[in-house]
Amino acid sequence: MPDIRGLPRPFAAFRRSFLGVVQDQVHTVEANHESVTQNMEFESFQKQVSERFNDLLATHPAEYEFLSLTWVSKLLDALVDCQEEFKVILSNNKAHLVKPPLDKLVSEYFERSIKALDICNATRDGIEKIRLWQKHLDVVLSAFGSRERMITEGSFRRARKALMDLALVMLEDKDCGCAFGQRNRSFARKNKGKDLQPRPSGHSKSLSWSVSHSWSATKQLQLMANSLAPPRPNEITATNGLAIPVFTMSFVLMFVLWALVAAIPCQDRSVQIHFSIPRQFTWYTPFNLLHCQIMDESKRQDRRNSVGLLQEISQLENSIRHVTDLVDYTSFPLTDEQKEEAKQGVEELLLICEICKNGMDLLDRQLREVFRKIMSFRAEGIELLGRTN
Repeated sequence: MPDIRGLPRPFAAFRRSFLGVVQDQVHTVEANHESVTQNMEFESFQKQVSERFNDLLATHPAEYEFLSLTWVSKLLDALVDCQEEFKVILSNNKAHLVKPPLDKLVSEYFERSIKALDICNATRDGIEKIRLWQKHLDVVLSAFGSRERMITEGSFRRARKALMDLALVMLEDKDCGCAFGQRNRSFARKNKGKDLQPRPSGHSKSLSWSVSHSWSATKQLQLMANSLAPPRPNEITATNGLAIPVFTMSFVLMFVLWALVAAIPCQDRSVQIHFSIPRQFTWYTPFNLLHCQIMDESKRQDRRNSVGLLQEISQLENSIRHVTDLVDYTSFPLTDEQKEEAKQGVEELLLICEICKNGMDLLDRQLREVFRKIMSFRAEGIELLGRTN
């Protein structure tokens, strides 16, 4: 009769073997589930980026909303929304952030955020420039007064002097080549009156720059673009695919800042930033089309020397050019037709000045909020990396 006391030993070994297989299967299922969840999360992020920037595409590049204050506001909203989704991805994958090469990729993203903060500051300085222009335009509007007020030769002299001061302010900026600024240089040649003599170039300087005078928006953007490269297959594998959303968010940040600098006056700005849009991403098409539309806008003859591609700036320049021609070339006594043309020109200038004032105030507040959110996210990210380490 067999000795039953020996049976529990092989049974225990079998049990341990069986449990090991089951645990391995459970771990495999959990890993597969995590992988599927991650893939869905990453795909959702790519889809969101594509949809948000598709919404920014102009049906026709010349339509009013494209590159308007409303459009820039939507652009900044897209950046914030993408950043919020990206923050969730990093938060859900904390354990992977310490592993190379992901730790380096995430750290580089937060380094780019510093350049983003500089550009936000410089753009807000650009808004202050426009507000300074409006102070001179207020003098022009005040000179002509209400529609019922009689337009006199004195009104024209005061308006001409204010426009001359505005031209000098515009010409102080080495990046300014706008047509109405160049056009107003003719005042000094054409009119020899005491009131029209040019003042020293620094007389209107009232801006307090939050970036140094050697700072360059173009260089900042080019540095960001130069450091961007799509992740290689081995980087994607080594980071469990996280390298893809990190690159996507880095590209979104750089592109939004490029478009912002193209639209708003900014120290040493240029749209000629060299970067390539990777074709392998689902968001290639909207980014490529937006890039083409903005570049086409910058090449238009009436926009080449503008201080910014913003539609409201273009309207302001056109209105100022029209009023400048009126005060520069109109002779007295005025005909009824000339009086009516002058009143219409002033009304158009008043309308666009009000649009710019209200829109710039809103944009200034939004830029402050974007600055705060980028800075807050960077602080949270650096802390998260530190805790992980």
